Amino acid sequence: MRFERQVFLFEIKAVERDAGGSALAQLREQGYAAKYRAAGRPVHRIDIEFSRETRNVSRFETATA
Repeated sequence: MRFERQVFLFEIKAVERDAGGSALAQLREQGYAAKYRAAGRPVHRIDIEFSRETRNVSRFETATA
């Protein structure tokens, strides 16, 4: 999502157990931010993991690239 010359990348996953930040790792590994960084825009990565068991947010992380 682009907003006021910034980019926000969301990775939302439903997990069986605590996946230990796998959504944020996937954003990093796939290099989704590279094309926006090349344009000189700040990129914010947001990782949200939902537990299938509890049906609640099990992990929430952010990082700026």
